[in-house]
Amino acid sequence: MSDGGPTVIDPSQQRLIALSRWDNEGGAVSNSAQPASAPGSEEWDVPELTNAELVQLRIRVIALENVMITLLAVASDRQLDLVREMAATISPRPGSTQHPLTLHAANQMKHLVDRARHFRVEPTS
Repeated sequence: MSDGGPTVIDPSQQRLIALSRWDNEGGAVSNSAQPASAPGSEEWDVPELTNAELVQLRIRVIALENVMITLLAVASDRQLDLVREMAATISPRPGSTQHPLTLHAANQMKHLVDRARHFRVEPTS
């Protein structure tokens, strides 16, 4: 019988749930016959990005990458290990093949951790 309190979930289980949710929300490519767009998106009138918008998007991605490196530089060793674990758990759903961009994204996650190590300040004893 439940007491109505919140359910505590193991952190490793939370990561698996997050990855599963990512897979189900269209973030992963599968071999199944799924629509290429989100339900109801045929109603959206989304214009193509202009070159200026693509440049701005690229600038923002570079900025976010540098923010992540900064945050990872002050992260604990356990947090860095978690990033590596998350990158290692990126895998295709059963019956699907790994998409090259997904593999590249996992490698980029590891690369961000490695780049952050250059900025880490080791405590002096």
